[in-house]
Amino acid sequence: MVAYQKDEIVSASNMARGFANVLNSITSGAKEKIAIAKNNKLEAVIVDIEQYEAMREAFELLEHQDIYKAVKQRELSDTISLEEVMKLHGVVADDLQD
Repeated sequence: MVAYQKDEIVSASNMARGFANVLNSITSGAKEKIAIAKNNKLEAVIVDIEQYEAMREAFELLEHQDIYKAVKQRELSDTISLEEVMKLHGVVADDLQD
């Protein structure tokens, strides 16, 4: 879980009133992130566009790695043909047609 400093948390109402200041603190580099709280619950985080794009690219890379691992795992697993499954369960091809 990400930790937030007290000065990195802004209420939704203060965010609405001071959006320009909050945005400036992010774009100037004064703050790395700003969390927006509503009813004492963190609801969103504002980060610099470059940081967001880097996080998105990292996420997509992780997704691709997960897909690659799943494909490799399936390639290594034992498979049987449809005909073998049908024979195992006593299904005849004619039984599958309407």
